[in-house]
Amino acid sequence: MKDYLIKATANNGKIRAYAVQSTNTIEEARRRQDTFATASAALGRTITITAMMGAMLKGDDSITTKVMGNGPLGAIVADADADGHVRGYVTNPHVDFDLNDKGKLDVARAVGTEGNISVIKDLGLKDFFTGETPIVSGEISEDFTYYYATSEQLPSAVGAGVLVNPDHTILAAGGFIVQVMPGAEEEVINELEDQIQAIPSISSLIREGKSPEEILTQLFGEECLTIHEKMPIEFRCKCSKDRLAQAIIGLGNDEIQAMIEEDQGAEATCHFCNEKYHFTEEELEDLKQ
Repeated sequence: MKDYLIKATANNGKIRAYAVQSTNTIEEARRRQDTFATASAALGRTITITAMMGAMLKGDDSITTKVMGNGPLGAIVADADADGHVRGYVTNPHVDFDLNDKGKLDVARAVGTEGNISVIKDLGLKDFFTGETPIVSGEISEDFTYYYATSEQLPSAVGAGVLVNPDHTILAAGGFIVQVMPGAEEEVINELEDQIQAIPSISSLIREGKSPEEILTQLFGEECLTIHEKMPIEFRCKCSKDRLAQAIIGLGNDEIQAMIEEDQGAEATCHFCNEKYHFTEEELEDLKQ
């Protein structure tokens, strides 16, 4: 089944909700990054959440998220657009640990419990919107929940889960973001908190094979939920040889000449998809300004 995301509202429009199935998307990221199990879970949660954040945008807007903890994973970076295209990478993909005391992948140990989350939104304006909050647990979902409450003053519940097979491939992945809209009464917030507490963990729902629609229905009940849109999501990288050529041009003629004389060409690798691009000496000469 292809990955997809749904946009919905609940409680007569007082709550906005997103849910996503991202198994294939995260498997593609894992394959390209060659991540081990714990790294896959951390990267997968970040990409899953970023895909939903991208779905909140419009037109050509885009969003980049970065989780920078003090754990061995290093930086986790993901970006997404409003059309369901998302990509991501982790600095150290070969990080893996034994299961934690709850029997789950030890994402917090890999990410670290100190550091920050940053969110950059390109809304087509002169300046980008940038928000940054400290990491509160290293579990990713809780950290983005805190980001929304603190940076955007939007009471939210964020959940993302990734299940990994023994051979490190992705068994299942998905998540949800639920937000209380401005002006909603305190009782709506309290009711949502009770509903979130009552449902099983997102990993449990994914393990049971719940669809995005079923996850939100279990949360709100069918009678309170209105689904507005269903859209596909996929791993898609923006890199190209032309983009990398522009980056090389930005280095200046002296640096390009050094590539020609010392390396007889150049090879560049995209952080996100690990695609390699080779430039011959002749191509480098043509890039000189």
